[in-house]
Amino acid sequence: MPRRRTSSSSSSTGSTSGTTATTAPRNRTPQPVRIRRRSFGDFVKAFFAFVALAVLLVGVPGALATQIGWPLPNGVPSLDWLQQEITVDTFLNILTVVVWLAWAQFTACVLVEMKAALSGVGVPGRVPGAGPSQLLARQLVAALLLVGATAASFAPGLSQLGQSGYDANQKPASAAAQQTPGLFAQQQEQAADTAAALAEQASHAASHADAGGSTAKQGDTKYYRIQPPEGRHHDSLWEIAERHLGDGRRYKEIFELNKDRVQPDGSKLSEASLIRPGWIMEMPGDARGGELVEMPDEAPNVSPDVQQQIADYARTGDHAQGGGSGAQGGGHEHAGGGPSTSQVSLPEQRPAPDTGHQQATGVGDESDSAFGLPEALLAAPLLAAGLLGALGRRRRQALWQSAFGAVGGRRGMEPPTPSGDAQDVQDALLVGADPEGVRLLDRSLRGLAASLAEESRALPVVYAAWLSNGDLHLQLAQPAGKPPAPWQQGQDQTFWMLARTDAERYEDVDTAAPYPGLVSLGTMDDSRLLLNLEAVPGIVSLSGREADRAAVFASVAAELATNGWSDRMTITLVGFGQDLTPLAPNRIRHLEDVEALVETMEAETRQRRGALGAAGHDSVLTGRTGPAQHTRWAPHLVLLAAQPSAEDAVKLAELAADAGRLGIGYLVGTETGDLPGAAWEMEITGQGKLLAPLLGLELDAQLLPAAQQRAVVELFVDADPENRPEGGPANRPPFLVDISEQGRPAVYARLVGPYEIIGLDTPDGDRSALLHEALALLLLHREGVHPRVLSSALWPRGVTDDVRNALLDRLRDWLGADPDGTPRLGTDGSGRLTLAKSVVSDLDVLRSLYHEATQGKGVDSRAVRGRLLTDALVLVRGPLLADRPEGRYRWLTHEIVDAQLPLLVADTGLALCEFHMEKNRAEKAIEALNAALRTAPADERLWHELLRATHATGDTSRLTALATDLIGRSGARGLPPRTEALLDELLPTWRDAIAAVG
Repeated sequence: MPRRRTSSSSSSTGSTSGTTATTAPRNRTPQPVRIRRRSFGDFVKAFFAFVALAVLLVGVPGALATQIGWPLPNGVPSLDWLQQEITVDTFLNILTVVVWLAWAQFTACVLVEMKAALSGVGVPGRVPGAGPSQLLARQLVAALLLVGATAASFAPGLSQLGQSGYDANQKPASAAAQQTPGLFAQQQEQAADTAAALAEQASHAASHADAGGSTAKQGDTKYYRIQPPEGRHHDSLWEIAERHLGDGRRYKEIFELNKDRVQPDGSKLSEASLIRPGWIMEMPGDARGGELVEMPDEAPNVSPDVQQQIADYARTGDHAQGGGSGAQGGGHEHAGGGPSTSQVSLPEQRPAPDTGHQQATGVGDESDSAFGLPEALLAAPLLAAGLLGALGRRRRQALWQSAFGAVGGRRGMEPPTPSGDAQDVQDALLVGADPEGVRLLDRSLRGLAASLAEESRALPVVYAAWLSNGDLHLQLAQPAGKPPAPWQQGQDQTFWMLARTDAERYEDVDTAAPYPGLVSLGTMDDSRLLLNLEAVPGIVSLSGREADRAAVFASVAAELATNGWSDRMTITLVGFGQDLTPLAPNRIRHLEDVEALVETMEAETRQRRGALGAAGHDSVLTGRTGPAQHTRWAPHLVLLAAQPSAEDAVKLAELAADAGRLGIGYLVGTETGDLPGAAWEMEITGQGKLLAPLLGLELDAQLLPAAQQRAVVELFVDADPENRPEGGPANRPPFLVDISEQGRPAVYARLVGPYEIIGLDTPDGDRSALLHEALALLLLHREGVHPRVLSSALWPRGVTDDVRNALLDRLRDWLGADPDGTPRLGTDGSGRLTLAKSVVSDLDVLRSLYHEATQGKGVDSRAVRGRLLTDALVLVRGPLLADRPEGRYRWLTHEIVDAQLPLLVADTGLALCEFHMEKNRAEKAIEALNAALRTAPADERLWHELLRATHATGDTSRLTALATDLIGRSGARGLPPRTEALLDELLPTWRDAIAAVG
């Protein structure tokens, strides 16, 4: 049997460490044991604790005995005595009895705590009904014994009086299960415990696999005894692993070895953060350090009682390992971090189940994907929604620029069809985006700001936001009173919570975005953390490998540049990200070095301080709710990827000292993790974990690796018409139809106007609408549709693979096959779903007719051009999918076809108008323009040509009527300047004529 080892009750005995039978792995560097020295403050605390105990235990009864005397009656009270009037003396006697009882209870608590502290065994027994009295007694006893080596009880902070950490059933694990992941603990002494709790949930199963199961078999079994607190410092599994295993993240191995094993006080370890002094921990075989000594033969500093406890505990080891508890990843409730008041968590929070769909293992792996799509973007719904929305706006802008001849006079420009990595990234954006979540977040925050403004209350400082199962939790820097309805207070006064059902009732409000600096950092289980960079009281530092840091910085920059919950901001990128500027040229600026950054930020810091002082505001939050809310106080967020020099770091620290109230945030990369002025320190690992032990965080980081970053930028660059060659393939439709008689399709779908399908029987049952929608999506994307894009479009809230595959089977059966046996629904080499050429839509025909008329046979033959344009305009029966049912086809919001179709129809009408006007056929031109206006009524170009064609008829009254109609359509805005100028040219007296008409 291997020899067993344990730690002594003190932190010395380092001589025995060399006797261990095994050596640490090469990647584990044993750390020296940190021995905390007693400070002068500890002696002061012990003195005041002694005085407080003396006053409470001796002074209180002495004062009662000498000043009031015996409060109870000397004999048995009679009925007359009970009926006497209550005097002041009677009231004082009753109060004295209550004080005597309270003193007796407190004295019992002190005796119980003293006994437990001196014996050093487990947690002391609970005095019935004591509650806060026992917590106070424990605090004072621990402070008194702080200067000695015998204090063995855990003393929670005084801020915990009345908290649920010491409830009636003494079940802290159960209480913690009702708490929420928190951030930025108000008490630093609790941070390490909370870090262990949050980190344990993030990758429980993976860590056990990395550890190869129980590591206790690597060598002699060793034991560690949880130490009592020293001042404000509490022992934690993270620090134990850091001291004895060389890496705090290996705390999970210790947890697995000891989970659910009975401790000396009868309780069990069920949460990594809920450990108690006096508990015994079996250690991995490679554990080293001065506190580990051989046991029981070579442990002279351990009392016989403790030796017996360890021997009893050792007998549970085989059962614990044999039971395979370490190999099971489920069943752990979320622990919010012990007694810390700011470590709260979402109700019913549980570790995310293992679905077999894992995060990419390294942020530098550019080829990691799921079903051919980049996993990093699939796991970033807010970032994907922002990028997708910004890309759609960029493409629409390009369409309008081309339509009005702003770029080379090209009309009807088709956006490019992505390929390769860009196509995969676009599909990942379509699958991963959560526009509804962005909309709810934006409306919730603006609604909160509007409600506070109505109550004349200032915006509270928000450090972070948690999104969990649709609910929004805001973590405040300090209590800010009762939140306005429908917001509710969380587990304490520093959390405001809004349920998803309440958020859905919010409408758009005209108020400034209150927290535009929120940006996603990652997820823990089902909760997503957004950090408010502009509210940080100093610098946020990020350490780790350069490639890993770059992926985090790119993600943060991309989301800040495109998010949907901010109005205006400036994002300064230093040392990286020059190629990210196309994402948002109005927001992003790039500086080459830190020297330019310091010069810029010194000037802006002075300017903002002066502006705040002149406006009488103490922070930018106050200004956002004032009259100038839409024009001032936009955040400025600085992202510095490379570690600055020591001199520059000091300058940045000085600038950041007051940045929180100025709306300026700093995220700075560092190789060493040691950065002056860093308020919050984080680390990104090669496994994609974002760690901040002192903040109690271990997240699955949100990343944008280099390959995906390049592909995203490519999408935005290709959407810019300035970067497109004149007359290039951009003018060619993605799918050309054979418009001859021989090209008659087997299946013809009419999408422009009411949805109709010719050539197929109508499917029976409730699945007909779903099949029609799937076919419409495929018809609008002739380049192919990824199966996951199709399923996310039809089922935005998710669907299982078997349901999706069943739909595809039914769609194949419905579409059938061509005469040669080829299925009309197939897949290309990348696995994307494609339609056969025999399946055609009227939109395909419309595009092909216009292309052929303007760039094909119609160029050399006027008669052919007129016939093709006339045929094209006949196809137009209204807007796209005019009768689509409410609640379906929501994926069209991601498309630009709603913008393409009116422009295409307008271009067709204009071309046909020009064709007729060449022969002075004004009535035919007017007919063509009116047909186009039914689909594109807002196109100013059509109205201009209609005015010219009407003027060509020579009918002044008809032209006046048309001008009157235009004025009525323009409303309070009046006529556009160019339209007004054209009327002045065609009908100089139009104003008087319209006034006469009335």
